[in-house]
Amino acid sequence: MSFKLYLLQMSGRIRPTQKIEAERRLLWENYQEFLKVEASEELKEFLELEAWVNSDEFKAKKKQIESEVFKGSQEFKQLQEFRKLSKAKQIKNYFAAKSSSELKRFEDFADAEKLAEYYKLKDYINDGQYRKEKDEINKQVFKGSVEEGHLSEFKKLQKSKSVRAYFELQGSPALKEHEGFASSEKLKRYLTLKNAPENGKAERKELKTLQKDTEIKKYFRLEKSQKLKYYHEINGSHTLKRYNELQVLTTTEEFIKRKAFLEDKKKYEKSDVHKKFLRYKQLASDGDVKFYLSYEKSKIYRNYLDVKDSFDLKRYYELKELTESKEFLNRKAYLEDNKKWEKTEEFKKQQKLLDMKKQPQFVLYFKYKGTNDFDFFRTWETVFEDDFESSKPDTGKWSTMGYWAQKLVGENFSQPGDLQCFSDGKNFVTGKNGLAIQVRKEKAKGKYWNPASGFVPEEFQYTSGQLCTGDYFLFEDGIIEAKIKFNPVDEIVSSFHLLGEKVSPQINVFEMGVKNRVGILESSNGKVSFNGTSISNLKKNTYYIFGLEKEGNRYTWKLNGRNLHEMPLSGTDIPMHLNLASIVVSEVPGSKLPANFEIGWIKCYRKKLAGREV
Repeated sequence: MSFKLYLLQMSGRIRPTQKIEAERRLLWENYQEFLKVEASEELKEFLELEAWVNSDEFKAKKKQIESEVFKGSQEFKQLQEFRKLSKAKQIKNYFAAKSSSELKRFEDFADAEKLAEYYKLKDYINDGQYRKEKDEINKQVFKGSVEEGHLSEFKKLQKSKSVRAYFELQGSPALKEHEGFASSEKLKRYLTLKNAPENGKAERKELKTLQKDTEIKKYFRLEKSQKLKYYHEINGSHTLKRYNELQVLTTTEEFIKRKAFLEDKKKYEKSDVHKKFLRYKQLASDGDVKFYLSYEKSKIYRNYLDVKDSFDLKRYYELKELTESKEFLNRKAYLEDNKKWEKTEEFKKQQKLLDMKKQPQFVLYFKYKGTNDFDFFRTWETVFEDDFESSKPDTGKWSTMGYWAQKLVGENFSQPGDLQCFSDGKNFVTGKNGLAIQVRKEKAKGKYWNPASGFVPEEFQYTSGQLCTGDYFLFEDGIIEAKIKFNPVDEIVSSFHLLGEKVSPQINVFEMGVKNRVGILESSNGKVSFNGTSISNLKKNTYYIFGLEKEGNRYTWKLNGRNLHEMPLSGTDIPMHLNLASIVVSEVPGSKLPANFEIGWIKCYRKKLAGREV
């Protein structure tokens, strides 16, 4: 018994075949799914999503969105400012006034003619014009007036001797007569005689007569009079001109009215100035005007005016429009939304990624990604396999004749000492449980190899079967595995072995019956030697996976994945064919028959060439 096998069994390191198969099957299925996912557009999308979700940009976006809260935000401050302004006394009073009937009445009356007249009269009264005009009227008396001066001057001139004399003589018969006599011959004669240096007697007599003449005396009496003197002095003088001017002036309707006005004791009461004053008083007592003036001075109206064009009111309206806008309300709702992140496209992508991570294919993919679990599949490829589920062995893989039987005889033959005849495919049972090569107790005719006489006919008491891949598959470097039931029969040798074109060496992947072992059989000069290890203490009627890994001249035997034996053998770096056979070497008790050599499956692998598969 192999000590190594003993240790493996005692330590529980020989795992159950069924479990290994299930794990391998699952691993293979998972590998196929892994490859499918790896090549899928879904994975491409997943990796893009994962890269985005793990990016600094995504993290920054999430941090930004999660940090966006209403309290402390610009919108929060704007709403607080608006609410503060809304509650401000001056703003509240402004809107109270703005919506009041009093303000409407006030504003409606502001353009009234009555109010305009009131203010015009008020300005007239209060700016001094009224007082000035009133005083002006009251100051206008006849005494001391220009008019009085003119009239007084006129009367004075009228009373003057020269003016009186002038008007007495002007146009009078006496003056006409006097002026007519001044050019008379009589007067001329008189003046000639009088002014002559010497007169004769007659001239002197004539002069005396003329001196006594009534007309001449009358002429010289007027000529020498003061009255005529005054007349000549004033005639054409400024005084006479002034007299005439004043006479005209003081007799005009305007002068007479003006004089009457100046002498009138009630001229103020009759004036437009007084009428304006009375109208002002009337308007000041008017109900509409009194209301207007009272409201204009009221605190509520003064506040209304102060606020109306104020920055605060402008800001109030700006904030009102802003805080009532769809954009602001949406922004406020967004900032107050505790689940705003969950509503973003980024979150949807993140959730999609998380959902994809939960999908079985991605769970599987990332379970294996970066592991070496699939290294075997990536490193090795199947070059031969058979699970024997067909109704008979696959003739495209197996021949029911041995390699040399095909080459030399064209039919099976037995070796010296063999008690069985190899039938041509009759001793095989195939199906879902794999292949069974049956040894039966039955007579059959066949041939065996006699070294002395060659191939000779023989009648055998037992029949069996063998399979060979000589014409279909040759194994070189790689791995061979076979699921075989360990159920040895002492009188039978059942083996799964490799052969080249020579009968030696024989590489036994598995052998049971007379000997239960794995290793290499060599024959030389009629002597047979074996180098390998025993598997006698395996549990009977139990399937095991027997494996052989060949790399050049080096061989490693395995049992359910555990190394059993390792050795080199020079000269065996050659292609080999697979062989399955059961040989009867001694009489088999009937109770052991039929004896089955049961093989569940066989697989051969070789390393993938570079670039054959990723």
